[in-house]
Amino acid sequence: MTGPGAVADQPGTALWTPPADARQSTEIGRYLTWLEHERGRAFPGYDELWAWSVEDLEGFWASIWDYFRVRAHTPYDRVLSERAMPGARWFEGAQINYAEHLIGSGDEDPDVSAIVAHSQTRDPIELSFGELRAQVARARAGLVRLGVRPGDRVVAYMPNMPETLVAFAATASLGAIWASCAPELGARSVVDRLAQLDPTVLLAVGGYGFRDRWIDRRDEVGVIRARLPTLRHVVGLEYGEHAPSGALPWDDLLAGPGQLEFDPVAFDHPLYVLFSSGTTGPPKAIVHGHGGILLEHLKSHALSWDLGPGDRLQWFTTTSWMMWNSLVSALLRRASAVMIDGDPTWPTLDWQWQLAGLTRPTCMGVSPTFVMASRNAGLEPGPAGRLDSIRTFPLAGSPLPTAGYRYLNEQLPADALLINGSGGTDVCTAIVGGTRIQPVYEGEISGPCLGVAAKAFDPDGNEIVNQLGELVITEPMPSMPVGFWNDPDASRYRAAYFEHYPGVWRHGDWIRFTPRRTCQVTGRSDATLNRGGVRLGTGEFYGVLDDLPEVADSIVVHLEDEGGGPGQLLLFVVLAGGAVLDDELRSTIARSLARELSPRHVPDAVVAVPSIPRTLTGKKLEAPVKRVLAGAAPEQVASLDALLDPTAFDAFVAFTAGRRRDS
Repeated sequence: MTGPGAVADQPGTALWTPPADARQSTEIGRYLTWLEHERGRAFPGYDELWAWSVEDLEGFWASIWDYFRVRAHTPYDRVLSERAMPGARWFEGAQINYAEHLIGSGDEDPDVSAIVAHSQTRDPIELSFGELRAQVARARAGLVRLGVRPGDRVVAYMPNMPETLVAFAATASLGAIWASCAPELGARSVVDRLAQLDPTVLLAVGGYGFRDRWIDRRDEVGVIRARLPTLRHVVGLEYGEHAPSGALPWDDLLAGPGQLEFDPVAFDHPLYVLFSSGTTGPPKAIVHGHGGILLEHLKSHALSWDLGPGDRLQWFTTTSWMMWNSLVSALLRRASAVMIDGDPTWPTLDWQWQLAGLTRPTCMGVSPTFVMASRNAGLEPGPAGRLDSIRTFPLAGSPLPTAGYRYLNEQLPADALLINGSGGTDVCTAIVGGTRIQPVYEGEISGPCLGVAAKAFDPDGNEIVNQLGELVITEPMPSMPVGFWNDPDASRYRAAYFEHYPGVWRHGDWIRFTPRRTCQVTGRSDATLNRGGVRLGTGEFYGVLDDLPEVADSIVVHLEDEGGGPGQLLLFVVLAGGAVLDDELRSTIARSLARELSPRHVPDAVVAVPSIPRTLTGKKLEAPVKRVLAGAAPEQVASLDALLDPTAFDAFVAFTAGRRRDS
């Protein structure tokens, strides 16, 4: 096993190998032992286990149901009644409730920590499972008094705080349907999402603390209320200096006594609606079901992240991102969740590392962007002793450059597992990732997740290895969406995932699988560069550029030549403090890309811009930038108030206008 301080010499070098006692000391090892004893199935390693999990879908998912002791009010008739995609039917006949598994219905662990909340708005809060159950029971009773029934939509304009989790669990317990937007989103972005659902109840804060100032959102709440005509009630939370006016106070919602109950619902009954980023049109309203999320998160959190009772998960997220739903699901394993609200880089960049030293998570998740920023700033949280408690370190959100692997290898404890994963809102989980019985190779994701038949396809639908291809899933998963909201004939759902390869899920990412089934995700396939017929993944560029101290951020776009010429490869960079984009720096960038990748990767032009358009979760908007460079107005390609910097497109508009004047 490679310990802290060791640096691999070349890509593909093993940074971490499974411990010798993995069968005894890890949840996935215990699952393997259970399979052998209870199912008579023995697997020597992960590859064999994965192959079985995507070939014998009924056997695998039945084992997940039984191993994690899913509580059903009525049993299922068959695991998989219809194997088609789309249209797979899972666990028909079963009656369950996700919230019952999330918080439990008894008092077996009333004093065990469930939530540890840190906020820039108020002092830290910690809730035990007993306290959480009591609040959920009262919130459930309050929602019933407001007339909420199964199938009604309860929506929230709330940050990552305990009350949001309480409201969500209460909603789910009733069989009502949840959706949430973070309060940093503007009113237009919120209405674009929530108005699709015709909600009956809105929960909202009137503001929040951000860094050292108060953000007033009362006007936004007023606009949202006015544009959601189906609302019957608004519940307001006093959070910081501001509370929504004319709303039922949160304390009044919880004022009456309540009985903790869970309405049984069908396996595919809608649990919550997640939304796409909305960068290329109206956000897709993606419906996820009780059973699919329950089984998938039990599997992923236990068998991949190794979460169990007494563990703690820390992961910065907002309530608009699927990682909030994943964070909350830590409670399924009776682990506690660290909820963080505010700017994760304030008062200093290393605040998340400091918080880890305080909350002592066993599993800490961050974005690759944060990892690279920490590396480039010279932060050393490992030697400072802040990461000693960490056993598993997952990453999500964007590709992790090789330099990030090396940096984390120096900072994490020697026995900590780095899991670079990739998935998405569409399946509310990882598609590729890792486990404690797989090695970690520098610059590579360990492989497809259990139950996920992930492959790379060429344009003709042939599986390819050692080449960039479309990330596809060839067999159904329980957490694939129940459907899209207001899509009765499933036409939009089919068009989103199954139009290119009929019967096969096309995810929209470029991926390269190695012969040993490790992989690299290089970026979105709709933003992938095609230069002279050769596909170039944008993540490859960023992996090199992140190593240049003069470049703080970047985005690369290829503009095709309608006349059939080679087109133009454009690189836009945000300069680090003190750097100047002169001929010397342009040459340094070109040499680095040619050396690390190929001469084909050298851009035709390098342009300095003040900022790169990103969503609030940090995703680069490559395809929208390309559309702006082609002449589209920014408001046509993205929700501007859903960006980290709403003015970030201005420089690209000016660049486009300048090119037209010069042509």
